[in-house]
Amino acid sequence: MSIAPPTVALSGHFARALPEMAVPWQAEEAPAPRLLVLNEPLAAELGLDPAWLRGPEGVRLLVGNQVPDGATPVAQAYAGHQFGQYSPRLGDGRALLLGELAHADGHPRDLHLKGSGRTPFARGGDGLAAVGPMLREYVVSEAMHALGIPTTRALAVVATGRPVRRDTLLPGAVLARVASSHLRVGSFQYARATGDLDLLRRLADHAIARHHPAAAEAARPHLALFEAVVAAQASLVARWMLAGFIHGVMNTDNMTISGETIDYGPCAFLDAFEPATVYSSIDHGGRYAYGNQPRMAEWNLARLAESLLPLFADDQDQAIAVATEALDAFRPRYDAAWSAGMRAKLGLTDSLDETLTAELLTLLQANHVDHTSFYRRLAAAARGDAEPARELFLDLAAIDDWLTRWRSLGPDADAMDRVNPLYIPRNHLVEEALAAATTGDHGSFEHLLAALNRPCEQRPGLERYATPAPVDFGATYQTFCGT
Repeated sequence: MSIAPPTVALSGHFARALPEMAVPWQAEEAPAPRLLVLNEPLAAELGLDPAWLRGPEGVRLLVGNQVPDGATPVAQAYAGHQFGQYSPRLGDGRALLLGELAHADGHPRDLHLKGSGRTPFARGGDGLAAVGPMLREYVVSEAMHALGIPTTRALAVVATGRPVRRDTLLPGAVLARVASSHLRVGSFQYARATGDLDLLRRLADHAIARHHPAAAEAARPHLALFEAVVAAQASLVARWMLAGFIHGVMNTDNMTISGETIDYGPCAFLDAFEPATVYSSIDHGGRYAYGNQPRMAEWNLARLAESLLPLFADDQDQAIAVATEALDAFRPRYDAAWSAGMRAKLGLTDSLDETLTAELLTLLQANHVDHTSFYRRLAAAARGDAEPARELFLDLAAIDDWLTRWRSLGPDADAMDRVNPLYIPRNHLVEEALAAATTGDHGSFEHLLAALNRPCEQRPGLERYATPAPVDFGATYQTFCGT
């Protein structure tokens, strides 16, 4: 007899197609699972009954302790460069792919758990997760979705009733995450490292079918796959930069083939505009600083190209040549996506004046201007009231000169309000909400989620969610990966 409703149909397509990269495994038993937050709209898109998910059987599904008959959870294998150092065997050390679900848009989604216990890839870790980091991934990934930035989604966070030891004992939790897939650059690095070209080819064909089906019609399908990933990542990272998002740990195992943002560990949003900003406690050299993200994305894509070389051409020199040409498209694609986004942020319809933009970024950095607040206040300047934007600057003569030249271009204030958010996951508000939730008070977390759900729509009573952090907050702020 089925232990879950017939609407919960989990396919094991990945595990069947690529058994060499999938280790069947079971989640550790959660002694006292308790639902903390459920994404009901996402559940509905996946054909899941929110009322059932809130019940005992649904909660046990969300921690992997009760899965439908026929479903086989697996830990996925992948490799990766972590802060530039290659690790040949990473994989899901504390995560499980429960299977694939049908989505309302007709495309499958992975249902994946994080914090569900040790797997064969755990490498000495405990395989667990704490409430705070799992709620961080929930709130930031859902904020990214509301901002229109491609991302994995959070379905639920469930407290396990098991304490987790980090610096102190913390309440444990499991995140149920939804993604177009969990294929990563590191997946291809792993397949290439096995020396099994049939596995590499099957993985590439799986990625084409799942994410970039148009590549199948190309003269060189695997090269077309690489070109599609380059385009997707150029667009994604440009959107990160425009929103002021800092991923914090852009290792190759954290770059998806789909072009979705994944793994919200030591992530954060800019307060004052500063390209050198690093919030991650483990990024000692600033490898993944805000301003380095485009370059690091390009570096990661070079590692993908290396992995795919045998599929590009039989002759290695020819394979390298076509891979290099395809990779060279990243920078112009990124520049075009960033320029289009910046033109929208500035309310301009004609081509972007690169000199004007460069001057603005220099002014923002020199005056330590809050990244998010500035663009929203700039719309008031387009309507004739420059004071809200001016008061963010010390160098008034410089910003006045810039504003005069910018207004002469006829910016559209209403269009600016549609793309420039008021509400982002400001770091001080996220930390406040997570600290309260860890002690059992979820009010701040729920209020923050509600504000972030409609980021560009100004609403009364949400003023504090649009207010920059205290001046001294960013100087000492750090984020942590949660493991």
